[in-house]
Amino acid sequence: MEVLRVSSPSLPFAERKTEGASQGGGFAEKFWQALEEVNALQKEADQAVLEVALGKEENLHRAIIALERANLALGLAVQVRNKVIEAYQEIMRMQV
Repeated sequence: MEVLRVSSPSLPFAERKTEGASQGGGFAEKFWQALEEVNALQKEADQAVLEVALGKEENLHRAIIALERANLALGLAVQVRNKVIEAYQEIMRMQV
């Protein structure tokens, strides 16, 4: 298992390789694509807040909407992760 350093949050998710995924793209690939979208929304929200803080953007609503979209996407990603962990734990508890 690869452990990433906290000081390098800009590591693109596209560099990760998934093993055992089917040719059509499995769950892991779809999950990484969704995480890339969440990351893009977070970056968009950060940029919107920065523009408002620097006075380049007068429309505060745009920044708030971007922040809320990023927040909702991150919340959904966390819920999916929790469900995946629950499913894994349930499989591990099964008696063979």
